[in-house]
Amino acid sequence: MTVLVTGGAGYIGSHMVLALSDAGQPVVVLDNLSTGSRAAVPPAVPLVEGCCGDEALVDQVIGDHGVTAIVHFAGSIVVPDSVTDPLGYYLNNTVRSRALIAAAVRGGVKSFVFSSTAAVYGEGAAEPLRETATLDPVSPYGASKLMTERMLSDASRAHGFAYAALRYFNVAGADPAGRAGQSTPRATHLIKVAAEAATGKRDKLQIFGDDYPTPDGTCVRDYIHVSDLAKAHVLALDHLARTGENLVANCGYGRGASVLEVIESVKRVSGVDFPVERAPRRAGDPALLVADPARARAALGWRADYDDLDTIVGHALAWERKIAGRAAVE
Repeated sequence: MTVLVTGGAGYIGSHMVLALSDAGQPVVVLDNLSTGSRAAVPPAVPLVEGCCGDEALVDQVIGDHGVTAIVHFAGSIVVPDSVTDPLGYYLNNTVRSRALIAAAVRGGVKSFVFSSTAAVYGEGAAEPLRETATLDPVSPYGASKLMTERMLSDASRAHGFAYAALRYFNVAGADPAGRAGQSTPRATHLIKVAAEAATGKRDKLQIFGDDYPTPDGTCVRDYIHVSDLAKAHVLALDHLARTGENLVANCGYGRGASVLEVIESVKRVSGVDFPVERAPRRAGDPALLVADPARARAALGWRADYDDLDTIVGHALAWERKIAGRAAVE
């Protein structure tokens, strides 16, 4: 099968393209390059520049490349931005996903893997979250993703394709071989931002809120290495092709690290004691989000290769130094 990867020039999508290419899987990328980079797509992989919500374009890509599976990463992901621009998030994450699903149905696509989020759970709970937990997103970002999950569920029953919705927790790190990493402009991911502070790209790091009901007052998140996440997507495609059974599964390691613990890790691994500043809470940030990954392990046979915070941080720092060196040469 040929796999269409929307958002394949972005952070997570580019790692998925590498994983598919490494496995010898035919792949084509659709990306409007609003936050992605052409350089993130391997030269041998076809890149179509355009929007996943352009149904005529998606129809053409499916037909021209013989697409039988779609992995959908394209979308907007910054939680506070979704609070100030909810309609923009519903357009990009929900309306355009609806158009992509419609094109998939017309084109006879049999498998669809969706990049969902732990933000569909809202405030979360003291225990690791299972997929059966209450779905009550506190941000338009989470709501926009949950709407797409529901569209996929309904469309799957009506049109007979199989889908997987993988609910990410906090994605971080970079390709261990240094081929890809996070280069998104105005990145807000903590480990990325802390790596920028450690390498001098930022003059300080801000902690947004230190009065949460957590052990040290800062938000707790389950950080998953981007290459482990890409591996889960590859396994999800295989699951859909083999069984034809839909799947909703968490992607995380089952334990959390606080903002302060992440900062300590970045300082320890980098050897740099960069300035840290306290700031007010950001809108839409739950206090605690930790996955129960049992379903992904059982259904997909997924096992993590990089389940260690210092390892994730080390790969993120290596990538940050690489792109800093590249910028200096340019």
